[in-house]
Amino acid sequence: MAEDTVLTPKTKSKPKLERPKLYKVILLNDDYTPRGFVTMVLKAVFHMSEEAGLRVMMTAHRLGSCVVVVCAKDIAETKAKEAVDLAKEAGYPLMFTTEPEE
Repeated sequence: MAEDTVLTPKTKSKPKLERPKLYKVILLNDDYTPRGFVTMVLKAVFHMSEEAGLRVMMTAHRLGSCVVVVCAKDIAETKAKEAVDLAKEAGYPLMFTTEPEE
C-alpha cells in the first residue's frame, strides 16, 4: 500500500537587495584650464556631445561647479580620476570630485 506524499514547493526567499548608492561626479571651476580643454575632457571621458559639454562647462564656469553625471560609485570614481589625470598630463589643475547622491 502506497502512502500519499504531499510535495510542497520550497519557496526561495530572496534577500532584499538594496540598490547601490548613486554618486555624483562634479566638475569644479578654475581660472586656469581653457574652456575648450574642459569641453574636450567632458566629450572624451563622459561621452558628451559638443553642445552638452559646452553647457556643463559654462554652468560650472558661472556657478562654480556642475554635476556632470550620476552613476554607481566605482564608475563615478573611475571617471573622475580619468578626467583629472587627463588634465594633469596636459598641465591643467582641472578638478572633478565625487559625492553620494542625496
